[in-house]
Amino acid sequence: MPTTVAEPGRTTKGEQTRALILHTALDLFRERGYEETTMRLIAHEAGVAPGNIYYYFRSKEHLIQGFYALSLDEHVAASQPVLAQETDLRARLLGVMRAKIETSEPYHRFSGLLFKSAADPSSPLSPFSPESHPVRQACTALFAEVLTGSKTRVPDDLQAELPNLLWLYHMGIILFWLHDKSPQRVRTYRLIEHTVELIARVIGLATVPLLRPIRTRVLRLLTDLRQDTS
Repeated sequence: MPTTVAEPGRTTKGEQTRALILHTALDLFRERGYEETTMRLIAHEAGVAPGNIYYYFRSKEHLIQGFYALSLDEHVAASQPVLAQETDLRARLLGVMRAKIETSEPYHRFSGLLFKSAADPSSPLSPFSPESHPVRQACTALFAEVLTGSKTRVPDDLQAELPNLLWLYHMGIILFWLHDKSPQRVRTYRLIEHTVELIARVIGLATVPLLRPIRTRVLRLLTDLRQDTS
């Protein structure tokens, strides 16, 4: 899709149409399910010519990637206040994780329906798929910012791996949130508080000389796993 540069503070007609299509698709996915919603139906409900919808999204899979990007944009925006104000690693990570759940909450039901398809490792909807790489990479960069902006010193070898590990951690939290039926997802927020505390403490101990052999062993394991899947 061609990239259009808009003036600051203004939205082009193309961007408005793209957003309309995406939000219409999300509504239909929630109502009918992913498999039962067709591109033709999305175009009809959005008031867009069936042929024109493919100018913005080449397939339903691309619509889901658009949803991933939208969710990430909202998460990044909601994370900025805590990242701008805090230098404590625990506070930064806690704020970013809370922001993820808060911005995801409107999509809870839809995310549960989407999970049926996204859980398939071979699906392009999987967060681990090549199609999801741009959003995954951008989200990992957010966790890198959590680390680099904190006053906690992180060894260089661990600094390179931690953003990826924190991304995996946040995916685990999302999975828990998907199945959380507690009021206001209090169990999810409680889990975040406890696990962030543990993570911050472990990272803070990473520079202790006595723990260096363990850190080296863990990093070697991660390297081996990447080689096995390449």
